[in-house]
Amino acid sequence: MNDNQTLLSVENVSTHFFTEDGVARAVQDVSFSIKKAKTFALVGESGCGKSVTALSIMRLIPTPPGQIVGGNIVFEGRNLLTLSEKQIRQVRGNRIAMIFQEPMTSLNPVYTVGNQIVEAIRLHQKKSIRDAWKDAAETLRKVGIADPEQRVSEYPHQMSGGMRQRVMIAMAVSCEPRLLIADEPTTALDVTIQAQILDLLDELQKQNGMSILLITHDLGVVAERADDVAVMYASRIVEVADSQKLFAEPLHPYTQGLLKSLPRLGLSAKRLQTISGTVPDPLHFPGGCKFHPRCCVGCSDKRCQTVEPRLMEVRSGRHVACWYAKGYEEK
Repeated sequence: MNDNQTLLSVENVSTHFFTEDGVARAVQDVSFSIKKAKTFALVGESGCGKSVTALSIMRLIPTPPGQIVGGNIVFEGRNLLTLSEKQIRQVRGNRIAMIFQEPMTSLNPVYTVGNQIVEAIRLHQKKSIRDAWKDAAETLRKVGIADPEQRVSEYPHQMSGGMRQRVMIAMAVSCEPRLLIADEPTTALDVTIQAQILDLLDELQKQNGMSILLITHDLGVVAERADDVAVMYASRIVEVADSQKLFAEPLHPYTQGLLKSLPRLGLSAKRLQTISGTVPDPLHFPGGCKFHPRCCVGCSDKRCQTVEPRLMEVRSGRHVACWYAKGYEEK
């Protein structure tokens, strides 16, 4: 998967949680790569393993009970899973940064936003306190916060949800990372603010040439913003494709179901289609293809019930894990 255009390569990564009730296989044999200066979207329902995948890349899995039990995560030619704790701290927040889902719980309520940005800058860059505060104010200005010299002295509770999200972005990009992981960056924001935040990420990407791993369940955002897409279901990647090709011709029944659930202009149906059932509990995954209990294509096929299909390239740039996908049998 590595080449001159690849910034990050995730290779067969598995992350499990060892609990009193058993082993929760939250991420299993996940593989994908992110190109330089491109946006890669990871999509799927809640509980599919998207956030755990991101935390695995950052090596922020709580241990115990969590553990990355297999695979490689190669970033800029180095396997992050073999780095010491001191070495990964030099990468985390500096070369790779992350925007978490809930800014109010991610920001420390007892410190001003300026203090928290300054801490991130001084941790990774040899700058004086004075210069770091100047950089903090300038970073807030970059992310569209008015009067940043005053805002650096305010606490998170004094800001709106949209402004707190901008502060999170400011913290993440303060050291100009090569990769920005955005985990549901527009959660709980109204539509207007969502668009502003996404436009801001696009602008920062163009300015800094950074790559973005966008984790979301909003397929509208994916269609508009992503270059490449991986669809995740019940701990595994089930389809990977160029964004345009995926929306034009989804190959996996799960991807097809997700797209059919979207409202469309001119649609005459009174009710949108839904995928019956829910994402299975990682402690009790079904045998075979994990999607087969909810699938209307191969739900009665014994092979689907007993043998799990592996992710396979069925044509150039198209990967899918489904016995019934077009081109899969020939491979």
